Amino acid sequence: MTERARPGGENLTGIWHGLYSYPYGGASVSFVATLIDAGASFSGTIHEPCVLGDSPNKTLHATLDGTHSGKAISFLKTYQDAGPNYGSVHYEGTLSGDGTEIEGRWTIRSVWSGKFLMIRSAGKAAEVERKVSERV
Repeated sequence: MTERARPGGENLTGIWHGLYSYPYGGASVSFVATLIDAGASFSGTIHEPCVLGDSPNKTLHATLDGTHSGKAISFLKTYQDAGPNYGSVHYEGTLSGDGTEIEGRWTIRSVWSGKFLMIRSAGKAAEVERKVSERV
């Protein structure tokens, strides 16, 4: 049995390309997330362009820790060395039936929130799955 086909849910390991939107002005930010699934929990990293503050060409780095049960996904993104404009962001979403998309909302301290969408990179996911299968 491969990791993707395990009972109890989809394996989230892989490269995910995402977009989140701010609640004002329709501004959105693209990001790339690398997820490592460990059963009901997962961790990873996120890279995205800086859109706040005085460093618009800087790349921001964040870690993430989350859980999933069935199609429900929840994780906390914590920015690393990003300055006072950035802190932790809570994400809640739903995994699509085919396991290739996560869609939901992000929230900062129950004050700000917006939508997000993550799409799994098919080629990278297949490569990761192959490597996991080879090691088992």
